[in-house]
Amino acid sequence: MATRLHLLKARQAETLGTGFHSDGGNLFLRVKPTGSRAWVFRYTSAGKVRELGLGSLLSRSLAEARLVADKMRKAVAEGTDPGLVLQARADPVAMTFRDCALALIEAKRPGWSNSKHAQQWENTLRDYAYPSLAAKRPADITLVDIKTILLPIWVTKTETATRLRQRIEAVLDYAAVHGLCDGARNPARWKGVLNKVLPEPNKVRTRDHHAAAPYQDVPAIMAALRLKEHTSALMLRFLILTAVRSGEARGALWSEIDVPARVWSIPARRMKAQREHRIPLSQEAMEILRVMAARRQGSNDLVFPGLRGGVMSDVAVNKSLHAFAPDVTVHGFRSSFRDWGAEQTSFPSAVMELALAHVNKNRVEAAYQRSDLFDRRVDLMNTWAEFCAGDRQGSQPIEHNAP
Repeated sequence: MATRLHLLKARQAETLGTGFHSDGGNLFLRVKPTGSRAWVFRYTSAGKVRELGLGSLLSRSLAEARLVADKMRKAVAEGTDPGLVLQARADPVAMTFRDCALALIEAKRPGWSNSKHAQQWENTLRDYAYPSLAAKRPADITLVDIKTILLPIWVTKTETATRLRQRIEAVLDYAAVHGLCDGARNPARWKGVLNKVLPEPNKVRTRDHHAAAPYQDVPAIMAALRLKEHTSALMLRFLILTAVRSGEARGALWSEIDVPARVWSIPARRMKAQREHRIPLSQEAMEILRVMAARRQGSNDLVFPGLRGGVMSDVAVNKSLHAFAPDVTVHGFRSSFRDWGAEQTSFPSAVMELALAHVNKNRVEAAYQRSDLFDRRVDLMNTWAEFCAGDRQGSQPIEHNAP
């Protein structure tokens, strides 16, 4: 019987829940409860089942994993070690710009607060750098190559172009420290190289803000969301009530929530500022948690899991929001919260900023600000929940029992 191949679809690779999923022909996708996704090549040698990791889905697409697995199957059929296929790809002599980029992303991954950083790096390089640089060796990349990539988008997409330049520079620096090119002549470097041929980014950049709903519209949006029972709508209500970022809410864990005290403590590793953030939970937020607790399946620690048990996607959240607010972004609700606080309440700016987990940029003030003003934020989130409730009956204050 012929071996069945290519059982997975690209979309499935991104959305399948926890488990070990076969693509056929020795290639598997392992999805962990944390949502991480990695390729595995499984084969039998000397009567024993062996596994070789092929990297994460973020660093190697389904199509790329299949190409590597095909070479490894041939190695097994020929009686050679399939691991040599991976070693050949890691051979510095043969490493291309793309090989260096993927290696750098893997090296940086443990230091990033969430997986989106790796995805952003991969997407930016894939869309703009790989078309012309992917197969080139770092030593062969010139200033002309970099200008060809950056010039078309430097004025129209300045923020993207700036980040792209920084990432290309980092990849070439990575290549340089591994002896693949001359580090003193990095053609993507800004000072002394590109600043001689491109205008300063801050002279041409148009700052794009996340489209926010006017705070006056938030009660109506919340009312519309309350008519929906699906998880993404519940998650969006929870996000609005707690004024957190999308990734923080979608990745919320039951182990982070102290139900009796009504406190959600997000660990530093999941926060943009790398600091623990405690959030007092309003009555409506607790109601949402009770609904999700009743829906909880098995030992899944995610409060708002996606359809297949992993972290919910941005797409699902945006779909819930854009059904009745097409021009509003999820992140914009933080701005709505901030504008409401400034215009409709007397809460000090410091309390509002701490509620948003913003870092005080004034170093002198920050040095003396040792409290997270939690008790003041209990009152703040109470008042915000009441505002979000509009005419809804039964809104109750937070019963703060935290020590």
